Amino acid sequence: MKKVLLFLNILLLSGSPLLFSQPANDTVIYLITCGPGTETYSVYGHSALRVEIKSANSDKIYNWGIFDFDTPNFAWKFAKGRLNYYLGDDSLNSFLSFYFYEERYVVSQKINITAVEKKRLLELINENLKPENIKYRYDFFYDDCSTRIRDLLEKAVGPTLLYPPVELNKPPTFRQMVGKYQAAYPWYKFGVDLIMGSSGDKDALFRDRLFLPIDLKEGLSKAVVNRDGKMIPLLQNPEVILDYEPPVLKNRIFSAPLYLFIGLMILVIILSGLNKNSKTSRRMDLVIYSVYSILAVLMIFFNFFTDHAQMRMNLNIIWLNPAIIVCLILLILNKPILLWYRIVFVLSAVFVLLHFIMPQEFNLAVIPLAVIILVRSSMRSGFEWNPLTSQKNL
Repeated sequence: MKKVLLFLNILLLSGSPLLFSQPANDTVIYLITCGPGTETYSVYGHSALRVEIKSANSDKIYNWGIFDFDTPNFAWKFAKGRLNYYLGDDSLNSFLSFYFYEERYVVSQKINITAVEKKRLLELINENLKPENIKYRYDFFYDDCSTRIRDLLEKAVGPTLLYPPVELNKPPTFRQMVGKYQAAYPWYKFGVDLIMGSSGDKDALFRDRLFLPIDLKEGLSKAVVNRDGKMIPLLQNPEVILDYEPPVLKNRIFSAPLYLFIGLMILVIILSGLNKNSKTSRRMDLVIYSVYSILAVLMIFFNFFTDHAQMRMNLNIIWLNPAIIVCLILLILNKPILLWYRIVFVLSAVFVLLHFIMPQEFNLAVIPLAVIILVRSSMRSGFEWNPLTSQKNL
């Protein structure tokens, strides 16, 4: 959903012209849905609006999934959640050339709206194209390339646009919604699960689920417009413009994070039990606490210093807590203050024992990681009951 515009820098410099002022009945508007790709940025697909004005020989694409790679402090703004996204326009042929190159399918669906509703939709797009409105603060769940289209259609059609009735079954969560597209990328899924907070575990109702392009296509295909008591489908049947099969990736089970981290956990437990050398233990802990301190800093940042609402209230901070950083400093200074190691031990033990009842869904791969820091902190906590402890002062 991000690299949809490798051609965008020129577009941003030139600015987007307003739509032609043509009679609405001379205009046809389509929902464009682009299939997922093999790169992580493209696994969710992409959404856009196509506006065809036949008398003007114009066929253009409008999409809200654009950002400028030349933005100053790009990485910092992205991490902070302060990166601006843009509405851009391009010709249909130029737009399709990108997906032809990436071998991703593109589907077009005509939107069944009246001339009055069409005119209103064009006015809304024109309003979005104004310099003061062309950029917006991106929010993956609530304000992205798909939700912008959903919102414009709702405004253009009004209350006669009807979604299916509320489901009887429990709706999926936002985490589960994005997770189904990440299934073939276990390391990517692990990373997203790690930094996504408990807000990602809210129920995603029907309208909420339209933040994902393919779900937008499926959802709007179920929507209807009430025309004097007659229910008219909002979208016509899909027409394939570019025909490619969705990518099929092989799942290499034993290279997935869960299995690798379980192996690492077993190795750490064995080394902890066999090792009798305090210098070797110290070296091992310097590596472990350094890695975990970096992750703890990330947890602190995403919990308290980012505007990404989806990353706040992340309970992974229980086992990736700030006390780990203090322990690393103590290790470097060679000061065995047991209290801080005991804090790390208690917090990691609480997480391992109670994670399944916490108001957040955790990736299973974090459990062996939490056990590793639990084991190593217990070794330095001075607990006489610990069967792995070889010396009181490691």
